[in-house]
Amino acid sequence: MNSLVRKTLVVQLQAGDAERCPVLAHLGYDAADPFALTVVFSHDGRVLARWTLDREMVSDGLNRPVGVGDVRLRPQARGMWDELRVELLGDARPDGERHRAVVFVWAAAVDAFLRETYEVVRPGQEEVRVDDFLAELMAEG
Repeated sequence: MNSLVRKTLVVQLQAGDAERCPVLAHLGYDAADPFALTVVFSHDGRVLARWTLDREMVSDGLNRPVGVGDVRLRPQARGMWDELRVELLGDARPDGERHRAVVFVWAAAVDAFLRETYEVVRPGQEEVRVDDFLAELMAEG
């Protein structure tokens, strides 16, 4: 069984007060880190940002507002499309505010990606290998 799930989507990025613009979002899931999803945003072959998101939080964000701190998600209807609105807060700017970007993703595509991850590791069946984690921490120190 494959322990990796990958999907590339075209999403809409809105930075500051600018209009939305299309970028690629490369979604990833690895059973070795069963609680996490990775997303790499790119445009014209350049990586714009990398984020690690909680899989359960992304799932919950399809139905209700979730998140505090750097990542906030909520469902949003736009005409005939349901979207997942993902607000990402980055490092501080010189003016004291934080860099902020909002990404809009077609909710059905996120749901399909999550269903693929559930075929690899079902929700509630995630395992944390504490011994491996501690060994990795000790090796870094």
